[in-house]
Amino acid sequence: MTTENDSLADRDFLLSLVVPVYFEQECIEQFIAESTSELEKHGLNYEIVFVDDGSRDRTVELIKQAIQTNDRIRLVEFSYNHGKESAVTAGFTYAKGDYLLYMDPDLQDPPDEIMNFVNKIQEGDGYDLVFGVRKEKRDSFLNVLFSKIFWFILEKFTGLDLPRPLAVMRICSRRFADEFLRYGETNRFIEGLFMRVGMKRTQILVSQRERFAGVSKFNFRRKMQLAFKAIFDFSDLPLRMATRFGIVLLAVGVFLACLLVFLRLFVMEFELGWPSLVVIMITGFGIQIFFFGIIGIYVGNIYRESKRRPLFSVRELTNFGETTDA
Repeated sequence: MTTENDSLADRDFLLSLVVPVYFEQECIEQFIAESTSELEKHGLNYEIVFVDDGSRDRTVELIKQAIQTNDRIRLVEFSYNHGKESAVTAGFTYAKGDYLLYMDPDLQDPPDEIMNFVNKIQEGDGYDLVFGVRKEKRDSFLNVLFSKIFWFILEKFTGLDLPRPLAVMRICSRRFADEFLRYGETNRFIEGLFMRVGMKRTQILVSQRERFAGVSKFNFRRKMQLAFKAIFDFSDLPLRMATRFGIVLLAVGVFLACLLVFLRLFVMEFELGWPSLVVIMITGFGIQIFFFGIIGIYVGNIYRESKRRPLFSVRELTNFGETTDA
């Protein structure tokens, strides 16, 4: 009896796992063991492309040890820490698969979901992108709360209609990956770029485990940094809000000035004290500096984009045909 999984596994395609890593020595060996077991169980033609984002623990050493026994594992080493967005981009750049499955090594999105993603992207006429959506979020109350705040801010200010609760695990077609790599901006919000690429997409429910080892590096501070980065990359709403707020303040100022003149001429005589004037000046200057700061962020982003610097700097490539110094 032939199962659906078996029939898909017989098709001639290469599946690339794209896995950014950063200080993952506690879980990397377990991830490799579970992933390769799952891939080989279904007879898939695969490669695992790890992108090390400047780890200084034993992560790179352990991956290189695994390469000695499995020539389908590959490693891209950054010369320094660039950030996860650049690591994902590098993985998509060097992966050769017909389908690219992006996932984290912490095993929260488990490898036994891999075949479900392969089945889903090949469903019907085929999809170009399949997002993973978690059935439940196994995390502390504070982390769940922080995640809700993060997604609320993100959706309100960017207008991106992302699936929730979004898992890291997702799969895309070669056509989608090639189109994604055409987006060359330095300020990269991966989820936003995925939505901008468009094409035919869907989502699939995935189970979530507890993190295998260590702690998440994606804390509340980094979530907020990512949210504001996405806002300034994908929306001009802060600028429009600044303009509207300025108009409101101008209207209020004119109204108060007219009111003071009216009261002085027709109601009573009074003198305005210097403390109130100082407070008004400080408040006004504070508001101006705040909105100049918003404008400055946009100008800074334009400045960085105008340099057209490479998105990442590679120190070494391992097992891409040969070990290469880049």
